[in-house]
Amino acid sequence: MSNTTQLLRFITAGSVDDGKSTLIGRLLHDSKSIFEDQFSAISKTSEKRGMAAVDLSLLTDGLQAEREQGITIDVAYRYFATPKRKFIIGDTPGHEQYTRNMVTAASTANLVVILIDARKGVLTQTRRHTYLASLVGVPHIVLAVNKMDMVDYSQARFDEIVAEYKAFAAQLNLHDVTCIPMSALVGDMVVDRGENLAWYKGPALLELLEKVEIDHDVNTSDFRFPVQWVCRPQSEEHHDFRGFAGRIEAGEVSVGDEVTILPAGRSTKVKEIVTYDGKLQTAFAPQSVTITLADEIDISRGDMFVKASANPPKVEKAFEAMMCWLSEAPLDKNRKYLVKHTTRTAKCLFSSIDYRVDVNTLEKHANPAVNMNDIVRVSLKIQQPLVFDSYTTDRATGSFIVIDEATNNTVAAGMIA
Repeated sequence: MSNTTQLLRFITAGSVDDGKSTLIGRLLHDSKSIFEDQFSAISKTSEKRGMAAVDLSLLTDGLQAEREQGITIDVAYRYFATPKRKFIIGDTPGHEQYTRNMVTAASTANLVVILIDARKGVLTQTRRHTYLASLVGVPHIVLAVNKMDMVDYSQARFDEIVAEYKAFAAQLNLHDVTCIPMSALVGDMVVDRGENLAWYKGPALLELLEKVEIDHDVNTSDFRFPVQWVCRPQSEEHHDFRGFAGRIEAGEVSVGDEVTILPAGRSTKVKEIVTYDGKLQTAFAPQSVTITLADEIDISRGDMFVKASANPPKVEKAFEAMMCWLSEAPLDKNRKYLVKHTTRTAKCLFSSIDYRVDVNTLEKHANPAVNMNDIVRVSLKIQQPLVFDSYTTDRATGSFIVIDEATNNTVAAGMIA
């Protein structure tokens, strides 16, 4: 798949006032991805505030409360494209009380840009967001040392920050870390290289975003196909058709391949692979397809098609996981919740809460109460067997959400250990 058809999802993270919203505004402005009326509106707002230059952060800080406080509260998403790639950007909040916003945004990201104010260096929020990025398995990290114009574009200051950050990242086994000095306000090393950082020989941010390889971010070796819908058209032309629709979450499948349907364990062969614009001989993640089988097997939503591999999924009624609690109401161990994993929903109980991780210090606290934004290690018992992998093997089949069956609210998101 060429880069021109690939979509890169990335987020910005870091401490408050490190310039995340300004960076995104600079990316959008310098890549010619904003409309004239948008630029005119933020120009007028900046002028009303008495600013000498246009405040590009207003392109992402859309909530009135955010503009009044000068901070980002919710996750603001923006879309843009260059001739080489399409992008979805998530601008995440920097405050600790919005940890859940950062976790949910990072869970689908291919890359995270962690900003550091060159004057302040590595802060608690820097470590916190790096830990959360490693927790949800973001494969590519960019350390953007911003506001270099405030430290006279000092290479020594940049090298000092990079050394401290990489020492911390090594503790989390983060290896794909690229460090870029920049000034989002001036525009150096964001889209254009500028004239002030001649000593830096690496790529500018947009150049890196356009080139970073994300083909390997998807598990291509282990076929996983959760059934979303059993397709039985009510028409004379297709009255014998019985297909199973869903999205391939990992690997690939071809006509004639032998597949096993879990949790039942029955095996058969793929007869046809159908899409909205015709039939395929081979399909691969993350395509959405309808598969027909050679044999009649009782299959329903939540079942999963797999192929024989060296890494078979687990089929169990219990698992351990790292989880972020999203709800304002604390976790109640004595009540049942619903767990939604791929396309299956089942009742569950929390059999144990092992510890809570302090996202500032990475210390583990035993036997905790679980409140909003807490990151905890838990064990769950499920009413029905689930077909799952570890989150490190496959993000799609190793993740889940917890639902309050009384309110139907999503109260937690988790990663299976």
